[in-house]
Amino acid sequence: MSFCFNFDVPAQTASRDDVEGNGLQHVQKNDVATSMQHNAKPVEPVKEAKEHLPPSDPQFLLMDAVFETITIGSLPPLHFLNETVFEKTAAERVDGEKILSRTVEQRSDLIPGVYEGGLKVWECTYDLLEQIEKTGETFGGKAVLDLGCGAGLLGILALKRGARRIHFQDYNTTVIEQLTVPNVILNCQDDDDIENEDDKERKGKGKIEEEDGCKNKKQKVNDGSPSPKKTAIDLSQHPLLAKCRFFSGDWSTFSALVQKTAQHPKYDIILTSETIYNTAYYPALHDALHKLLAPDGLIYLATKSHYFGVGGGLHMFETYVEQRGTFSVDHLWDGDEGLKRHVVVLRFKKPKCHA
Repeated sequence: MSFCFNFDVPAQTASRDDVEGNGLQHVQKNDVATSMQHNAKPVEPVKEAKEHLPPSDPQFLLMDAVFETITIGSLPPLHFLNETVFEKTAAERVDGEKILSRTVEQRSDLIPGVYEGGLKVWECTYDLLEQIEKTGETFGGKAVLDLGCGAGLLGILALKRGARRIHFQDYNTTVIEQLTVPNVILNCQDDDDIENEDDKERKGKGKIEEEDGCKNKKQKVNDGSPSPKKTAIDLSQHPLLAKCRFFSGDWSTFSALVQKTAQHPKYDIILTSETIYNTAYYPALHDALHKLLAPDGLIYLATKSHYFGVGGGLHMFETYVEQRGTFSVDHLWDGDEGLKRHVVVLRFKKPKCHA
């Protein structure tokens, strides 16, 4: 199924320099505020944050679940529900927000204030996973937030690599309940206990591949045949699941809820991917990062240079961050093919010492 960005914004004409990302460097600082004023804003009220408890009997979430597995370097395998099958079975799922039907009707991956793209695994998520593998980050004993988590692959990696607690946040309730939680449960299972011989023979067919040497990654799916299925076991008391909490809602109300309900509301590491596409959301995002990051914490952000038709992108966000003066931004990786993608690290600026 093909989707597109669907925002009610003025038509924009992109020059070749813009497409290559070069023209973006000429954006003036004042343009950030202007862009935020004219960019797509939610057409519905702010969605209040709430916490979602995993079901006491999680087996039903994985009944006949068709999953894929990605493996990047030395990282542990990460399992997630097959996107195509998820779409085809949408009518069978609980969706109080009606986002599953609305995204199909409007053929859009983004409906501001209604649905913010959490049902897809976006390209930059894989970029960030690769950079984590290269840096050797283990997450051991750290408090981690997967902000704008969607399928939750970043937080699941932290879970498998020893984080002491992991919080998952996405704008939509349906995403958390129907995708994130099942994916976490799926990864809590012991592969050796649940894979039958057929699964073992077919293991790895969901690995990330590079096509024609390009950086764009896609999951390999058998033509016309389903991916392996996992049989759920009793996970209600699983020690890994006990480390997790799940939240939905707007960033502004989410940060307030965490500060109110969490014993230790600060995070050592915040992971976030493809969350700076809309400049209208920058104030809420920046405020949440400011309030929730531990003093010596790190924010790993993966993004595209520019999101056409939406207005956001790395240069706009860096300019906004510079204006606020709270964080420094360091580039961890810059892709130089196609629409440029980046992984950056944010940390609190150190106070200047005066002689």
